[in-house]
Amino acid sequence: MQRIPQSMTQKTSGGYMETVKTVLYAVIIAIGIRTFLFEPFHIPSGSMIPTLLVGDFLFVEKYAYGYSRYSFPFGPNIFSGRVFGSDPERGDVVVFKLPRDTSTDYIKRIVGLPGDRIQMKQGVLWINGQPVKRERIADYVDENGNVVTRYIETLPNGVSHTILEQQGDTGSLDNTDEYVIQPGHYFAMGDNRDDSQDSRTSLVGQVPAENLVGRAAIIFYSTDGTAEWWEFWKWPFAIRYGRLFDLVK
Repeated sequence: MQRIPQSMTQKTSGGYMETVKTVLYAVIIAIGIRTFLFEPFHIPSGSMIPTLLVGDFLFVEKYAYGYSRYSFPFGPNIFSGRVFGSDPERGDVVVFKLPRDTSTDYIKRIVGLPGDRIQMKQGVLWINGQPVKRERIADYVDENGNVVTRYIETLPNGVSHTILEQQGDTGSLDNTDEYVIQPGHYFAMGDNRDDSQDSRTSLVGQVPAENLVGRAAIIFYSTDGTAEWWEFWKWPFAIRYGRLFDLVK
């Protein structure tokens, strides 16, 4: 029987270990990037239309507001509050953990800061007793051909974004009581005002600073949903090419 040279055995073993180490390093780097820099996020609902569409995939900047326990996978209770923290600004589109169920991610726009008084009156957002400027622009036509009233809303810090009013100014959340934002909390709303579970509802409520995951940064992929994962021949026709690498504003 011919013996395998010991040097060949050592080379094979060494090559195997090098492969294992390479894979391990890659996993560690990927976890580090996801934890401290960027996390991918998928848009599952229409609450942020027209800014974000169902089927958009985007990167969230994890470092934008510092880090909390929810910056880490599974949200381990290793510390409270935030480290290296900075405050969100009005108009930021943020991902946060739902206060009543921290296993669930939500994405909305910050409109209210700690100490603010927020109220909706006939579809108009009021902040600290003043109406937010709202300008009617051309109607929005969705992918199904539905026509929806559209406005440009400009927050007190000058940040402008588009919003939709599917039910005019008579939706169930177009007239609310006044909310006083607690210290260390934020008020978040969807841009699709009549189709958004947000801080106007008891399901969401005010968002603790600790629950912030990060700021939405850029759309890296978008699909209109007409191709299943296995229908590879349809993939090129389902991609919304015009949305690729759009900044989230």
